[in-house]
Amino acid sequence: MGQTSSFFVIPGKFDPAGLSDALRGLTPVFEAPEAARPFDLLDCHDQSLRAEGRLLIASGGTLRLLQGQGDVAVQRCKGKGTFVQDMPDGPFRSALAGFPKLRALMSIGSGTVETANFAVLDDLQKTQVRGSVLSLTANDGQVALVTVHPMRGYDRAYQSVCSTFESMADRTGGIEAVFHSLYSDATPYNAKPEVKLGMQEPSIEVAADIIRTFLVVARRNEAGIIADIDTEFLHDYRVSLRRVRSVLSLFKGVFSPEQTDALKREFSDLMAPTGRVRDLDVYLLEKDIYFNLIPANLHQGVEAMFAQFAKERTRALAGLSRRFRSAAYDQKMNDLFALFADTKGLEPGPKADRGAYDYACALIWKRYRKVCKLARGITPDTPDEVVHDLRIDCKKLRYLMEFFAPLFDKSDFKKLIKPLKKLQDNLGLFNDYSVQQEALFEFVATQSNTQGQANAQLAMSIGGLIAVLDQRQKAERDRVIANFQHFDSADIQHLFRTLFHHKED
Repeated sequence: MGQTSSFFVIPGKFDPAGLSDALRGLTPVFEAPEAARPFDLLDCHDQSLRAEGRLLIASGGTLRLLQGQGDVAVQRCKGKGTFVQDMPDGPFRSALAGFPKLRALMSIGSGTVETANFAVLDDLQKTQVRGSVLSLTANDGQVALVTVHPMRGYDRAYQSVCSTFESMADRTGGIEAVFHSLYSDATPYNAKPEVKLGMQEPSIEVAADIIRTFLVVARRNEAGIIADIDTEFLHDYRVSLRRVRSVLSLFKGVFSPEQTDALKREFSDLMAPTGRVRDLDVYLLEKDIYFNLIPANLHQGVEAMFAQFAKERTRALAGLSRRFRSAAYDQKMNDLFALFADTKGLEPGPKADRGAYDYACALIWKRYRKVCKLARGITPDTPDEVVHDLRIDCKKLRYLMEFFAPLFDKSDFKKLIKPLKKLQDNLGLFNDYSVQQEALFEFVATQSNTQGQANAQLAMSIGGLIAVLDQRQKAERDRVIANFQHFDSADIQHLFRTLFHHKED
C-alpha cells in the first residue's frame, strides 16, 4: 500500500538551509517562492474548524482547507462573509458539510503568505519526494505549513524526509500551533464558558463570577451584530444577557431586594432594543420552511410579507447598530463590568455567604420539583399559557444546572441534561408555533385597510400558514407530554434526588 501525504506545522521562519543540513544523502531543491500576498484565516465566530483541528486559508481568490494529512480541498472562490451552503457544489463544500449552517465564514486572523514547492533529490538527481511550504507571517510571528508527498517506490526517502520535518515541527498540537505562532493573544470564542467555582465559594461571589463572564460574551458579539456577519451574533448576545438576568432572578437572597430590582431593570433595558431584530431574523431564516408549508398558489402573499420583513429588519438593525456604537451604551456596559469586577459594590442579601455547593443543591432541587409538578398536569386540553410556563421553568432549571455544573460529576449531569434538553426542544417548538401564529395575525391586521379588510391574496396565504402552524403546535404538545415521561423516569428521579436532595430547604 502506498504512503499518504504528511503535514507538519513548523513555528518560526522556515529555514531551507537547515533542512539541507539535516538530510543525509538527499538534497532538497526549492523553486523560487511566489510573491508574498495577503491571506485570511477563515472560520466562524466560535471557530468550529479550529476546534476540529482544521485550517481554512483564503488568499488571492483561492480557498485552501488543511487538516491532519495536509490539503483536503483547494478551490477558486470567495469565502469571507460566505455561508458554506451558498458555495458551489464540489469537494470543498462537501469537506465542510458539518460546518454550522447559521454561521458565516469570517476572518479570524490575517497576514501575508508565501508559497514554495520543493523536490528532494538523490545522488543521481532523481526526484524521490515532493512537497510544498506555505510560510505565513502575521504581527505576532511566523509559521510554516509543510506538506510532504510520497512518490511510488521511494518509501525510505519519504520516511527520512518526514522524520526530519517531524524533528522541526511543533509538538504541542498541530493546527493549534498556527494560532499560537501567529496570534498568541487570540482566545477562541465560547458562547457558554465554564465558570470555575469552589465548593464553599460564597454565593455572592458565584453570582458575580457568572455575570461578569457572560457580560464578556455579550460584548464579544457586538462587532458582529454591527457588521451583520450572521444572525447568530445577536442570538448569542441575547442569550448571554438572558443568562445574566436568570442569575438575578434565580439567586434569590444573594443581593439585596433593592439592588436586585435595579439590576433587573438595567438588563431588561439592555435587552429590549434587540427583540424586534431577533424576531425578524427568525422569520427570515424560516422563509423556505414557510413556503414549503403551503401550496405554490399561495406563495405570492407570503413573498410580499417577507419583502416587508426584510425592509423592516434593515431599518431595525441600523437603529440597533447606532445604539451599540453610542458612547452612552459603552459607558453603561463599562459601569456594569466595574460593578461586578468584585463584590465591593454589591449589596449582599441574606444568602450572600452561603456556600456554592449547598446553595446549588437547594436551588436545583426546588426548581426540579416545580418543573415536575407543572409538567405532570399537562394534558391535550391544558391552556397554552401553562405550557409556556413549563418552558420557562425548564429553561431556568437548565441554566441553574449549567451554572453549577463544575461542582458535580460530569457523567451524572449528562444523564440529566440529555432528556431535559429533549423536552426543551419540544417546548421551544411549541412556543415558536404559538408566537408565529400571533405574529401572522398581527401582520395581517397591520395590512388591513380602514374597514378591516386585507388584501385577498395576502389573507389567504397567511390563513393557510396559520392553519398549518396550529396543527404543528398541537402535535408538539403531544410530544411534550411523551418526552416528559422520559425525563420523569424512575432513574432520572433517583439521580436528581441523590445529587441535590440532601436536606429539606
